[in-house]
Amino acid sequence: MSLNLKGIQAPVAAEMEEFEKKFRQSMSSKVVLLDKITRYIVKRKGKQMRPLFVFLCSGSAGTINESTFRGAALIELLHTATLVHDDVVDDSHYRRGFFSINALWKNKIAVLVGDYLLSRGLLMSLENNDFDLLKIVSNAVKEMSEGELLQMEKARKMDITEEVYYQIIRQKTASLITACCRVGAASSGAEAETVEKLTKFGDCVGMAFQIKDDLFDYGAFEIGKPTGIDIKEKKMTLPLIYALSQVEDKEKKRIISLIKKSADKPRNVSEVISFVKGKGGLEYATGVMQKFHSQARGILQTLPDSAYRTSLDQLVQYTIDRTK
Repeated sequence: MSLNLKGIQAPVAAEMEEFEKKFRQSMSSKVVLLDKITRYIVKRKGKQMRPLFVFLCSGSAGTINESTFRGAALIELLHTATLVHDDVVDDSHYRRGFFSINALWKNKIAVLVGDYLLSRGLLMSLENNDFDLLKIVSNAVKEMSEGELLQMEKARKMDITEEVYYQIIRQKTASLITACCRVGAASSGAEAETVEKLTKFGDCVGMAFQIKDDLFDYGAFEIGKPTGIDIKEKKMTLPLIYALSQVEDKEKKRIISLIKKSADKPRNVSEVISFVKGKGGLEYATGVMQKFHSQARGILQTLPDSAYRTSLDQLVQYTIDRTK
């Protein structure tokens, strides 16, 4: 069955539409330049997966209300701030096919815009006494920063174990999806047990999501050619970690040497990709991804049956089936 986001959004379509207006208002400013930039940010929004997780989890756990909208806006504000800053750090001029803020308005303005979005999120929470939601989202931003720094630290030595890899992706990627699900549940008036269930659910979805991303680098799922971007950036992902664990030290050192010299040598990248495929790295990573996927769906089955729960289940499947 082919899933599409519009169908998945159906139980919260009205809320998602209202959210867009509220999110725009949450970013507005009397400074003309700032207002122009925030309008540009709204215009280039992606699939809105994060607010979708918030609203579906809220509906599955209890009742969608005003604090749910504020929680979704808080996540989008803080996450957008981190993306604006990331583009400056990475000197990236494009995001989702649009020019980045720093490409259009230069680095200094981009950094200040990121700071502004961060402060708007903090103030909105404080003004409405949403301290529990602010704590959840602030913790996620902290985790994301730590995960990125841990990955950078380990990339230098290329000594990442499977355990450390899970720690990195749990902090770097899963923490934000976990926060979406926890904010949705916490804002709905759900009992603590249900909030914890949906927190665990978000963690499993986030882990599966990142492993799927890692598999794209190897041209898995027969969709296009391998990109090898992670290899060029010396990121140790699960397929590679597993493949290296299957060989003797001599071969391991040879492959790591190839990776270290791969940035401007496509032949090295191709050899590493062939090595990973030959050692069963893709099959192993796919199996782990499916395990997290199954755990997430298992948790959903313990919640009351509803249109929200059905859509959440479909959303999990969508994140696994996606082709980009």
